[in-house]
Amino acid sequence: MQSILLPAGDSSHNSAMLILGLETSCDETGIALYDGARGLLAHVLHSQAAVHARYGGVVPELASRDHIQRILPLIDEALAQAALEPADIEGVAYTAGPGLIGALLVGAAVGHSLAWAWQVPAIGVNHLEAHLLAPMLEPDPPTFPFVALLVSGGHTLLAEVAGLGRYRVLGESRDDAAGEAFDKVAKLLGLDYPGGPAVARLAEQGRPDRFVLPRPMTDRPGLDFSFSGLKTAVLNLWQRESPSAELAADLARAFEEAVVDTLVLKCQRALAELGNNNLVIAGGVGANQRLRQRLRALADTQRVRLYFPRPAFCTDNGAMIAYAGYRRLSAGQPGTATLEVAARWPLTDLNSP
Repeated sequence: MQSILLPAGDSSHNSAMLILGLETSCDETGIALYDGARGLLAHVLHSQAAVHARYGGVVPELASRDHIQRILPLIDEALAQAALEPADIEGVAYTAGPGLIGALLVGAAVGHSLAWAWQVPAIGVNHLEAHLLAPMLEPDPPTFPFVALLVSGGHTLLAEVAGLGRYRVLGESRDDAAGEAFDKVAKLLGLDYPGGPAVARLAEQGRPDRFVLPRPMTDRPGLDFSFSGLKTAVLNLWQRESPSAELAADLARAFEEAVVDTLVLKCQRALAELGNNNLVIAGGVGANQRLRQRLRALADTQRVRLYFPRPAFCTDNGAMIAYAGYRRLSAGQPGTATLEVAARWPLTDLNSP
């Protein structure tokens, strides 16, 4: 944890509070304005995919520099989009972790600076909590309690969500996150970064019956995940066969189906174990269409109430940060008195406001 002591802002709160949200945890700069009475008023996003594509993954120093260049113009754009002035802002929420330290510090420093200048509270938001709350921005939001699958480039976990700040991790990946495995398989097959969408597009051209890859950790009880061996299985087949566009498409299809089958089975187990039929899907891999189709089929056959954020809010975005900050400030949590960021910040370290 890195921290710098700053003056605390005014911690007053009310249901109509207008919050500016800043997301800079990795390779997307997201800015949003959320009001408790009027909902989401503005949402702008800049992706750094083109910056990192030539390297096949995120370069932390380049990510930090790009956030510095983009964040203030994007804040101006969001304010203009909502026809608001800085004087209208009643709180600033920024991503405090987990994420890349340098990237997080950009959002935290800007967030605290603006909050200090505007004399409003600043609050550091947990990126994972924000993902779990993202479906609440939709017209038909979930209600507590629910089971959540958080599946992204950096995290794959199942959690019981009893309320704001009341989380119990049921299972998580012991090695690669699902999104990380997608990125590594994409690089192996010579696809562009980011890997998840590229593998999904190629999988549409693949044959469903050429390869059957392992469904890791589904042959034993429990809710943990493991995707490193699945990635290795793809590598072994790629090296054993004669590389071709057809082989790449068939492997992409087999890999995607194995990941999706594994995620769906673990969701079924978690719902059955808890006796809860409310399932939330959050994180970037939640935008995968094959996963959505399989989960909708599960919902139809087993009377599961399924909640997704819109695809734009599956990946990192400022709207979920603004909403999470609003929920905590309006519940009475005081503003964050120090500029704090953390590369690791587990859900289990959070408390109810």
